[in-house]
Amino acid sequence: MEELKINTIQDALTEFGVSDNTLSSEEKGHLDEQGYVIFEDLIDRDWLEEMRNKFEELIEKEKGGTEFVFGTENGVRRLSDLINKGEVWDRVWTHPKILAAAYHVIGREFKMNSINARDALPGEGHQKLHADWRARQADETYTGINTLWLLDDYLLNNGATRLVPGTHRFTGAVKDYIEDPMAPHPNEIIPELKAGAVIVYNWHLWHGGTQNRTQLK
Repeated sequence: MEELKINTIQDALTEFGVSDNTLSSEEKGHLDEQGYVIFEDLIDRDWLEEMRNKFEELIEKEKGGTEFVFGTENGVRRLSDLINKGEVWDRVWTHPKILAAAYHVIGREFKMNSINARDALPGEGHQKLHADWRARQADETYTGINTLWLLDDYLLNNGATRLVPGTHRFTGAVKDYIEDPMAPHPNEIIPELKAGAVIVYNWHLWHGGTQNRTQLK
């Protein structure tokens, strides 16, 4: 077998099927201007079912999903280190669309950090608006992206993530702009999407989980 030679980030991207046309100009523009992009139906039906089954298997194995590297969150089932917990997750970080989005935002060599899972139970899940990186400096380039892989439909009442478009371009921290990061933001959106969609966002973008209000009177 011929030895695979990868010397540059471009070599690696090509090996995983990434080209200049993997993202459309509209998708690139939305990432640049709004700080996020949505890929609908990125997870096919069989893969989606496999991911759902593996998630529940791990939740059972790990006693309700208490293992999470960033700490516990009341009323939320969480899993961490999924990259080492089944081949079903491998396509998450090797998908050409995801790699293309990461390179478009970061613009240089990058590495995969982690794959985790979060499932807010009824009555729980509301988070403060936050970015996934430290307060951005005026001369700081973008350093990463995060992705949300929807194993269930995203609805206004079931804990879907809220996003504040354009805030990835802000310098400083969320607290520099708003007094109460738990409160609704006038510019926030909550995308309603079918299971199988993937949201990719610049991790400097303000976002946060919302309360799962299903089964609440």
